[in-house]
Amino acid sequence: MAEVSSRDPCPCGSGRRYKACHGRAAARAREHHVARPFAGRVDECEWIALREIVPAATAPLRLSPAVDRVVTLATVLPMAWSAMVRADGSIFVGLQVPTRSGDVSRDIAAALLTALELPPGSPVPAVGLPGPGPRLQELLDPAPLEVTVHDGFGFWVEGATPDAEAAAGLEKANATVVPTRRLNSVRAAYWCRIRERKHLRWVLPDEEEAVLDGLARLAVRGDLGLGAGSRYIGSFRAHGLVVPVWDLAPDSEPEDVEEPATAFRSRLSEELAEPRLLTGEERRARAGLVSRQLTLR
Repeated sequence: MAEVSSRDPCPCGSGRRYKACHGRAAARAREHHVARPFAGRVDECEWIALREIVPAATAPLRLSPAVDRVVTLATVLPMAWSAMVRADGSIFVGLQVPTRSGDVSRDIAAALLTALELPPGSPVPAVGLPGPGPRLQELLDPAPLEVTVHDGFGFWVEGATPDAEAAAGLEKANATVVPTRRLNSVRAAYWCRIRERKHLRWVLPDEEEAVLDGLARLAVRGDLGLGAGSRYIGSFRAHGLVVPVWDLAPDSEPEDVEEPATAFRSRLSEELAEPRLLTGEERRARAGLVSRQLTLR
C-alpha cells in the first residue's frame, strides 16, 4: 500500500481524514511499539518463528491452574481470527494476526482473555485496540512451547465434520502451505521447500548487533554455509531478533541439515563469546550482510 498522509482521505472509505480515522490506531501502535514483545520467555525464538515464518503449527498453552480450559496456540485461524472457541469449549488463539496496540504480546493476551468469556462456537475477530491489561508473560506458564508443525490446517476442524463450504475453504487454505519441518538439534530453525528450492530459516536468540558482528567474521573465514551446496542469502529482522536464511542443496532434507546446523551454532557461539573490533574486511562483510537484511513488521 502506498504511504497515506495524515490529511489524506482514509483508505477505508469513511470519508474522514486518515488521521481522524484508522490513522489513530496506527499512531497509537507506533507510540506504544514493543520491539521484543516475547522477551522474557525462554522460548522467545519459537514465538517469533511461529508468528513470522511457519505456515501451519500449533502448541498447547498452559494457563493458571485455576483456568480449567484447553487452550492451543495456532499460527493461523480461519478468517484471520485472533481466537475462536470451538464447540467443545476448547480455545484456539491465533498468532499471525495484525498488531493493534504496538505490543503483539498484549494483543494476543487480550484475544485469549476475550475467548475465555465467550460461549462455544464463538470467533474473536482481529478488530479494535485492547487497551491496558496483562501480557502473555503474565498469563502463561513459563515452560517452553511444545511445537507441532502441520502439513495443513486440518487442526481447525479436528473432531468435527465441516460442511461443503468449510471444506472448500480448508482445501484452499491448505493449498497455500509451504512444506516446513522443524529441526531437532537446534532451537527455532525450520527447513522449508518453496517451489523447487529448499531453505533454512532460523531465529537466533542472541543480540542483533553481536550476531551481525559474528556473521561478518564467519563470512570472511568462509564459514557461513550449512554444508555442501548451501549458501547464506540474507536475513530478516523480526521482533528484535535476527532470522538468517540459507539456500540449501536441491536434494537437502531436514535430517541432512541437523549436523551442519549444530556445527554452525558452535562456530557462531565461539565468535559471540569473544567479542572484538572488526577488521576492515570484516566491516565490509558486515555492511554486505546488513544490505541483505529485511525488517518484518
